[in-house]
Amino acid sequence: MKPIHNTFLLIVAAFCYAATLHAADAPVAASTLSVMTNHAVWKDGRPVALPEVSRPAVEGVMLFEPKETDWKYSHHQSITAFKGQLFAIWSSSQRDEDSPGQRVMYAYRNEKGWIQPRILFQPDIEPDGRLRILTAAGFHQHNGTLVAYAGDYSIDRKSTRLLARTSTDGRRWSEVRDLHLPVCPNHGPQATATGRLIIAGNTAFPYTDDPSGLTGWRMTGIFPASMKTFQDNPSTFWDLAKQMKWRGNVCEASLHQTDDKALHMLLRAANIGLPGPNKELWSLWETSSTDNGETWSAPRPTDYSNTDAKFHFGRLPNGRFYCVNNPIGVDRIPLVLSTSRDGVNFDRHFILGEQRYVRRFEGGSKGGHYGYPHTLVFEGNLYVIVSRQKESVEVLRVALSEFDKP
Repeated sequence: MKPIHNTFLLIVAAFCYAATLHAADAPVAASTLSVMTNHAVWKDGRPVALPEVSRPAVEGVMLFEPKETDWKYSHHQSITAFKGQLFAIWSSSQRDEDSPGQRVMYAYRNEKGWIQPRILFQPDIEPDGRLRILTAAGFHQHNGTLVAYAGDYSIDRKSTRLLARTSTDGRRWSEVRDLHLPVCPNHGPQATATGRLIIAGNTAFPYTDDPSGLTGWRMTGIFPASMKTFQDNPSTFWDLAKQMKWRGNVCEASLHQTDDKALHMLLRAANIGLPGPNKELWSLWETSSTDNGETWSAPRPTDYSNTDAKFHFGRLPNGRFYCVNNPIGVDRIPLVLSTSRDGVNFDRHFILGEQRYVRRFEGGSKGGHYGYPHTLVFEGNLYVIVSRQKESVEVLRVALSEFDKP
């Protein structure tokens, strides 16, 4: 792996002094925000800096970089460890984001490094001859079986369904299985303290008590109960936000559970076309559950900054919670890990990525230097998989000991 040089972060430096001047600059009253915070410094309704930033030693390797003959869009990546090896999954399109024919790729790392990516899910053809669209939806494993998921929907964003394939060795995979769940997940299933599995979607958070993650899924979330045929895919959250009169177009959730057993589902505010600047449009939103994911509160903005991008929550072996996101800056740079003792107050910040990536191939909706992070704790390291300008896939590695330094 090649070291990532910790270059000087201009955005933080530019506002380092401003931190003492603009800490109170927040157009949204504190009473409208929940207690979750990363203590960002705000100016004119936008997050501009973080206090107490550290730069741990980070290594990175490009898992996939397209050549002229390759498909040139890569995004929605996830990473897991199975039987001692790392596995990655991501969406792959010829040129444009979420276009017909988009498929799902996977790769694993052996003693020689990452293998050449292989196709895991191929889109079906509609009766009218158009190809469907697939989105990589992460992994789950139970009892020696690895499950890979893909969201599947038509070009008109209908007939949404969740697909799965299983493997006991990561090499040979079962036939595609339709789970008959109208969800395009943001992350793969995650277990609560009771073992219940919950999928973080956009605005739907289905759950099952089947540890295999293959049966018994029940739909729930923040959509109205009257919407009995609700489908959760990359387009339905826009109409839902309008119908519910939410200020933010909330989507792309990530879950963590605090020690009081409360479930916290954090949400991205997709702010395209909305007026600003406004603090609640550049913050994570939150919905919570105290009944193990059967019902969820109405979403509301927090005081945790996020620049209109996907993120991932987790927990370190030392007990500290973490979030990896793009909390300041533009174009999804820098990439930051923030940690918390209680899962609410995130008070330590680590820059994981601040090197720009030059996009080589044009494409629809391509952009973002560190896009859609997903994380894994494995063998004394934190792994973070990201897309680079929605073109290449990179895996970052940080020794966990880096986060324990004063």
